[in-house]
Amino acid sequence: MHIYNRRIVTRNFAIAIVNGVITLIILLIAPLGLTAVISNTFLVTVASFFTATFADRIVQLLQSSASVPEVPLHRDIPYSSQLDPRSSHEIEH
Repeated sequence: MHIYNRRIVTRNFAIAIVNGVITLIILLIAPLGLTAVISNTFLVTVASFFTATFADRIVQLLQSSASVPEVPLHRDIPYSSQLDPRSSHEIEH
């Protein structure tokens, strides 16, 4: 479970970095001051990380509550991978 959590945090961090870089590129094109560009980029990065983490928690909650047991198709017939032999009069022409 620890490795799974580490992968989730790494993925969320990668999402946040990508969103931060995209924001940085967009804001560098706009006529803003350097302080505004840096602070907005930082805020978008942090918000992306926490949004991805929150979304993971919701998905995890929904998956744990939606565990439905598997229903067999034919309860009275045991499963067999073998074919049953048929006589010639059972085969339709």
